[in-house]
Amino acid sequence: MTTPRAHYEITEQAAVVTIDHPPMNALDVPTKEALADVFTELDQRGNDIRAVVLTGAGEKAFAAGADIKSFLELTPPIAKRRIMRSHAIYSLVENFERPVIAALHGYCLGGGLELALCCDVRYASENTKLGFPEVNLSAFPGNGGSLRGRFFLPMGRLKELVFTGEMISAEEALRYGLIERVVPDGQVLEAALDLARRIAGRGPLGVAAAKKVINRSRNLSINEGLELESDFWARLTDTEDMKEGAKAFIEKRKPVYHGR
Repeated sequence: MTTPRAHYEITEQAAVVTIDHPPMNALDVPTKEALADVFTELDQRGNDIRAVVLTGAGEKAFAAGADIKSFLELTPPIAKRRIMRSHAIYSLVENFERPVIAALHGYCLGGGLELALCCDVRYASENTKLGFPEVNLSAFPGNGGSLRGRFFLPMGRLKELVFTGEMISAEEALRYGLIERVVPDGQVLEAALDLARRIAGRGPLGVAAAKKVINRSRNLSINEGLELESDFWARLTDTEDMKEGAKAFIEKRKPVYHGR
């Protein structure tokens, strides 16, 4: 039986999603579609999961770009359709209801880095190399990287990475703001899972609402963002979980959340 190019397992309400396309986990069309299938299925699991860790199989790469051979077959209409489908798949990850934590190792390049930027938090092994090498093929980041990169990097730094196509180390990425934490090699998955477990212990409706507000308010004015924030916060007062959180605090006990 063939191993799916993306698969998952659930432990302690955290789903570990693995991109499994050896040796470099290149994000070709079938791999992206497998990733879409996984996140669509996870979306139907409801309260079975409260956080997701996204990683790559093997030791070489989290994900190292696209299937370069397919570039030879592309025409503008085909490329446009593929890019738009890729945008939709990446948005499934970015807008997934639960927090998604990227556990990076090895090469995280091109479409792989663009996918990592769709995640809510990025942890990286010391050996991680990150970059947008597309200009080496006379292209540029086309899976949202030229746009999402602006949320993490100053414009000049983003242009420097995109225009040169050069790789940077995990420590450099940490300084630039592309990732949130660097951990010793071999420990990144456990570090990401530890964060996922901590998130899973919090009020799931509050976490989900916070993610929606943060993501959706990025392109809003301050007044529009505050309106959005107040709407989501007010809705939480009608949930059992918010009442349980308040009662548990008053009664000095650990809350028990049911996601309703």
